[in-house]
Amino acid sequence: MEQVLKKKKHSRINKNYYGYIFTAPFIIGFLLFSLYPLVYTFYLSLTDMTLMSKSYKFIGLANFKKLFEDRFFIQSFLNTWKIWLINFIPQLGIAMLLAVWFTSTRLKIRFVGFWRTIFYLPNILMPATIAVLFFNLFSYYGPVNQIGVRIGLFKDAIDFFRSSTWTVGIVAFIQWWMWFGTTLIIIMAGMTSISPSFYESAMVDGANSWQMFTKITLPLLRPVLVYILVTSLVGGMQMFDIPYMLTDGRGSPNGSIMTMNILMYMKFSSNKGHIGAAASVGVMIFLVTCISALIIIKLLKEKESKREIKSINRGVKGYELHG
Repeated sequence: MEQVLKKKKHSRINKNYYGYIFTAPFIIGFLLFSLYPLVYTFYLSLTDMTLMSKSYKFIGLANFKKLFEDRFFIQSFLNTWKIWLINFIPQLGIAMLLAVWFTSTRLKIRFVGFWRTIFYLPNILMPATIAVLFFNLFSYYGPVNQIGVRIGLFKDAIDFFRSSTWTVGIVAFIQWWMWFGTTLIIIMAGMTSISPSFYESAMVDGANSWQMFTKITLPLLRPVLVYILVTSLVGGMQMFDIPYMLTDGRGSPNGSIMTMNILMYMKFSSNKGHIGAAASVGVMIFLVTCISALIIIKLLKEKESKREIKSINRGVKGYELHG
């Protein structure tokens, strides 16, 4: 009997190793291609390494001191947040509105799958292709100017990419157009996972559509909205390809679309390829993204916990009154 138990125990121990074997490729890939580059970037930001240097020195926080004295860093920081907010706010609002329409049992909109596919299609296109497309559309002799002048919308052709306002608006629109479909699909998935019994109970109690949306849909969608907000923030802070390819690669005109990633590339491509200075910008992008994401998660969790405490207190008071 003891031998049988020992064999079973031994077989269980052997089977436990299968989990490590199956997770090993991901762990090794993460260590090699994610964690190591991240740690090494922190290290490079503390050195004066250049692309062609044979040796380098450890200079501490000197790169960060120069970075905060650089007016382009403040400008790129503000530009990144401005472009992200201009595209994210309407992206979330319109996606929420369409998701409510598409999942509504009252409206019963037809061909919902077709519309979801149409809205998602821009997301599968290459950013380089989209940048070239919009550059040609809004160029001085492009279709937008031709049609606008012919129908009387514009008095004269507009040089869109020499205007800071127009350039920022075009970049923000492209970012909205590319990622709007993904946000819509995620919100729709969250809404369809909510049990219809909640809405049925609310309708019996006489709640209208707005009350059901604010009291049922939004609170239950909070985890989904946190995910959308954080992932969009991460993508927004890493904005590079569209602003870079749409203009001269330096965020012109007047640096209006120079994001932090473009500044990092500029630091790397100038001054003999200053890797240390470029790495310091990358570290700041990482820190800004992490701190902002943590603040968002903490604020939303605090609101959720306060609401739960209030609901518990109401339940206790009701029990005391009726008990």
